[in-house]
Amino acid sequence: MGDVVGSPGRETLKRCLPLARDQYKIDACIANGENAAGGFGLTAQTAEEMFETGVDFITSGNHILDKRDFRTYLESSDRVIRPVNYPPGVPGRGTGTFSVNGSAIGVINVMGRTFMPPVDDPFRAVDVALANLSAQARVIVVDVHAEATSEKVALGRYLDGKVAAVYGTHTHVQTADEQILPGGTAYISDLGMTGPTEGIIGMESEAVLDRFITGFSERFSVEKAGTKQFCAAVVTIDMDSGRATEIKRIFQRGIA
Repeated sequence: MGDVVGSPGRETLKRCLPLARDQYKIDACIANGENAAGGFGLTAQTAEEMFETGVDFITSGNHILDKRDFRTYLESSDRVIRPVNYPPGVPGRGTGTFSVNGSAIGVINVMGRTFMPPVDDPFRAVDVALANLSAQARVIVVDVHAEATSEKVALGRYLDGKVAAVYGTHTHVQTADEQILPGGTAYISDLGMTGPTEGIIGMESEAVLDRFITGFSERFSVEKAGTKQFCAAVVTIDMDSGRATEIKRIFQRGIA
């Protein structure tokens, strides 16, 4: 599941995720939660709320450390990770595992460098992460938190045949390029956003427009008015080979 934005995103998650899990017979749900608390960052309370809703594991991105109080939770949690290519010394971990029906699922969170804050090389970082994680889990899923589609596609091709799925987050705009790559890796450039449909990628329009037009604005606030949307993808994985056999994109709009 893509970026969950603010309280509208969490409300939509609570309403739609249980139905989706039942309809598609979903065994495991991974969601990006870096915008879940007020649109910027994550808190222990919002993380636990997402888990109670039916999320099994939370990935993140460049906003994961926006809430300073969350750093202690990030250090102790085994179900919330931050990008693996943050420099040494940053709180938390960039990989993790969780169990589904007795099988381990490995998760890697990596951040792109194009139009993003400075981080270490994502290609080298994911290689190291894979070498360590492959001994723990046959099925591995990678969240690529990046701005540039070309960088996401490059990482998808680079990891094809090495992991079960590579999906993009960060832009809040779902792409229509879901596919199974030649090596058996499910891929989509961006899962999109679960949250408000109105506004500009989840934020109130006025402040975002001020920033573009004048270069100045007040702090962005989550759009609370209007309808909401639910964005995700369902991937079918062969547990023996650790490769994907199908990917289906989900985009529901007009949620009251």
